[in-house]
Amino acid sequence: MSDNNILGCYVSTTIGNFGDGQQAQDLATEQGKLFRTYIWGEKGMCDTLKKLRYEDYGKDMILILFQFYVNPLPIQVQNLSEIESYRKKEKSIGIPIIVNNENFFSKSEEERYNFLKQSILQKLELLAEVVKRKKLDTKIEMLKSDLQKILI
Repeated sequence: MSDNNILGCYVSTTIGNFGDGQQAQDLATEQGKLFRTYIWGEKGMCDTLKKLRYEDYGKDMILILFQFYVNPLPIQVQNLSEIESYRKKEKSIGIPIIVNNENFFSKSEEERYNFLKQSILQKLELLAEVVKRKKLDTKIEMLKSDLQKILI
C-alpha cells in the first residue's frame, strides 16, 4: 500500500434491473456519476478523510474502507452486513453504506453532505464495538474525535 491513509472510499453503482427501461438506466447512471462527485469531486469527502494517517491510531488497523453502494438491488442489500469482518492479514475492515433516493438523491446538497458525515460517524460507532471485541489496539475514540473535527 503506497499511502498511509486510515480511511478510504469505494463506490459501487447499480445501473438498474435487467428489465428496467433506458430512462431508468440513464437515471441510475447519472446518479452514480453525481454521487462520485461527492466522494472524489472538488469538495469530495475522500480528500477530507485522507487527512488521517493510520500510524496515529495504532498498529492493528491500516485501512477502514467506506463502501458506498449506490442504488443497490434488493438482493445486494440482503447480502450486505452492517460492518464486515476484520481482515487480520490485511489489517483492514470494510464498512458498507447504502445510498439511494430516500437518503441521498431526494435531498438538498447540504443534506447530502450531512448524510455522508452522519453515516460515516455512525459506522465508526459499530467499528468501536469490533475494536473492543477483537481487542485491537486502534485508538477508535481518538479517530472518531479527529474525524468529527475534520468533517465540520
